[in-house]
Amino acid sequence: MNALGAARALTGALLLLAMPAALGPSQGATGAPVPTAPAAAYPREEPFVVRPFRPYLGDRWIGEAIAYGPHRDGQRPDGPAPSRAEVREDLRLVSRHWSLVRLYGASGPADTVLQVIHDERLPVRVLLGVWIAAEERRDSTGRVLERFPAAVAANRREIEAAVVASRRYPDLVLALCVGNETQIFWSAHRVPAERLVAAIRELRARTRLPVTTGDDYNYWNKPESRALASELDFVVTHLHPLWNGSQLDGALEWIRTNLSAIRARHPDREVIIGETGWATLRNDQGDQGKLMKGALGEAEQAAFHRQVSAWVKAEHVPTFFFEAFDENWKGGSDPADVEKHWGFFRADRTPKLAVAGGSDEQ
Repeated sequence: MNALGAARALTGALLLLAMPAALGPSQGATGAPVPTAPAAAYPREEPFVVRPFRPYLGDRWIGEAIAYGPHRDGQRPDGPAPSRAEVREDLRLVSRHWSLVRLYGASGPADTVLQVIHDERLPVRVLLGVWIAAEERRDSTGRVLERFPAAVAANRREIEAAVVASRRYPDLVLALCVGNETQIFWSAHRVPAERLVAAIRELRARTRLPVTTGDDYNYWNKPESRALASELDFVVTHLHPLWNGSQLDGALEWIRTNLSAIRARHPDREVIIGETGWATLRNDQGDQGKLMKGALGEAEQAAFHRQVSAWVKAEHVPTFFFEAFDENWKGGSDPADVEKHWGFFRADRTPKLAVAGGSDEQ
């Protein structure tokens, strides 16, 4: 497991714990039961017709976007959730700078987020995540050693929540992102490709939305990623120059080079950036100290954002900066753990230098 996998292992475990068990047949937006057939019952669409991802609000391009985790200090996916008032405060801050957010799960706080955007008529649209966790443990030969019924129920809950959201908020949800870093070799929450594909096919069959999955650049640049990409409407890649030893002055070129390689690998699909960012603090222990070579701080984050933002706007590359707010529940016990410090706002919602100047309208 490399640095990014180690840093996100706890995140994946906690998100799995957060997923509530299925409570019987799910209800659609109209109140009618929705089908709960095994995902394998949904065949691949033939011929496959790509549904384009359109990051627009009216005729305004909103492709410079932000990843949003709503949990504050004292909250976490397996514990207290943010209140509606807290989500409203967050979204009012976010909407001053971005009009498109990425969520990582469809159940729990995601419904509150969508409700607030709808009720407050906020100029925000959503790339809605659908968290998919491993449903079994296998040995090196692929033999199943252990099954996880709670994960099966949690995955079903996520899929049903995504279907309901797509029907209830058709003008707010622009696309579905099924699974997060489930294929890259270092991931702590890997999922067999066939299980991920089954969920993707089901959601394409039951919604009209573009459907994708998010994963690390070091998966998408490999020949074996072609089969999965062929099931998607567009490819979401994570490009983190900081985790890959880049200095600040070479960060944009690193992003451009690796994006070009993935585009060349998948010329028949649009490729967007699902995560990129520059943290403001780290400790010097473990992979954080070994792999991160660039200087960290608010000034460095602001400089990174300025140069990448200018390129994103000039080239119209849909890009989700990581992330809106510091999340102190992430990572280890060290307050300086880097996973806690990617936000453009601190955990108490005060702005860091990159956004301290006020509105950054696109």
